[in-house]
Amino acid sequence: MSSIIRPRLNDFYNIPLTQEEVDFAIPFLDEDIPLYLDPFLLWKSPSQQDNALHSLITNSFNHLGSLVNKGNEKEAIDILIDSSECNEVGLGNSKTKEGKRIGGKLAASMLDTFKVIPQISKSGFTHFEEVQLLVDNISKDRISDIACNFIFSFLVDFTIEQSEKYKIPIEKVTLERVYNPRKYKFEEEKTFLPINPNTKQPIVFVPKRWLRFIPWINPDDYFKNYYLTSVDASEGKISRVKLLDFNRHNYDLVKTYTEIKEKQFENCKNDPLFTQIPVTSAKRKLSTITKLPTGKTNNADIQYEDNVCQLMASLLYPHLDFAQEQSRTDSNVLIRDLIFYNNRSFDFLKDIYDDYGSKQIVFELKNVQEVTRDHIFQLNRYLNDHLGRFGVIITRNTPKRNIFQNTIELWSGQRRCILILDDNDLKAMVQVFESKQRLPIEYLKKKYVEFMRACPS
Repeated sequence: MSSIIRPRLNDFYNIPLTQEEVDFAIPFLDEDIPLYLDPFLLWKSPSQQDNALHSLITNSFNHLGSLVNKGNEKEAIDILIDSSECNEVGLGNSKTKEGKRIGGKLAASMLDTFKVIPQISKSGFTHFEEVQLLVDNISKDRISDIACNFIFSFLVDFTIEQSEKYKIPIEKVTLERVYNPRKYKFEEEKTFLPINPNTKQPIVFVPKRWLRFIPWINPDDYFKNYYLTSVDASEGKISRVKLLDFNRHNYDLVKTYTEIKEKQFENCKNDPLFTQIPVTSAKRKLSTITKLPTGKTNNADIQYEDNVCQLMASLLYPHLDFAQEQSRTDSNVLIRDLIFYNNRSFDFLKDIYDDYGSKQIVFELKNVQEVTRDHIFQLNRYLNDHLGRFGVIITRNTPKRNIFQNTIELWSGQRRCILILDDNDLKAMVQVFESKQRLPIEYLKKKYVEFMRACPS
């Protein structure tokens, strides 16, 4: 997979999928998905299944409190530690796909809430995410992992179903810790799941409708939008530890905040892995791009690249999923690339895949007065090493005739295709984006058809 940048599971198996078309977040092979399961999304869901899973999460956490109140604190701590990390789902910000469980001291602090807060001791949590407002060092990834572990059996079944639907290979695995909600304990289970080819570890999918960047109930929102406005407007610099201690002694205020968040449930939406910018933003970015001078004066090159990155990622979505932007040095020249997964979700993209071996498509950004032969050769060398034989240069002005002829000769001699888009092409793509009568990807196809007509038959 060395030819793929930021590879995903389906890329390894050569299965063309777009993130838009599937119900789960497509896992990366070498890093986590930068989202978290938010239990509140299950609570507010119109699906009875989601509601039942939310109850399962809450009941499982509250069961730990009942163990504590019965004097079985050691058992409760062990279960909580086991549930505090869920590497199989690959959610969060880890670059290694391996997380760490919490320690016994933090687990004990979380469980102390069942002893020191009378309302929780008596009735338990309605939304266990409130523990973030009561105990230090409980982050959104812990909330997500604990929730995933308590409904892990459902996630395994969901993964098998989705794998069969999209022909994703699965292998026999032994899962050491699958939570059994009927017995309130972790058990070993043998099943079939996709495998990460790099780590050989099982992979479990999570429905994307449950994922957010930040939980709906979270400490920052509580402090800024509730505590400062409704409790103590004079306290602008209260320490986190002091605030958490205040919350433990005034739990009714936390409950009031939660009730407010419940009433605002319609505003709680899942966060997609990628969101298109609106038409108005696209037009603003185009205006910024076309007004910039060429070259590097006043960081014009950086502004150009930033705006083109955001614009192109939106114009080509969902037909091309954005992989990442990256900088590289070629002959001491800093070059900015945009990398897209080629999901073959459009006839033209399938042709590019079949004819040029392009599992990914690279767009090189050049804020120069005119494209030169060196620019063509730089990209050509890069394609030769990594990304198939198709690439795009985005620049400011229409290339001169001899430069265009260079790209024709490159195709004739090596069957490599480099398209060049300029400011006028970006304008045309934004107009198509605004009209919604055609797709911006069709404009890219049009440029390719024009290029091929100019090539010798």
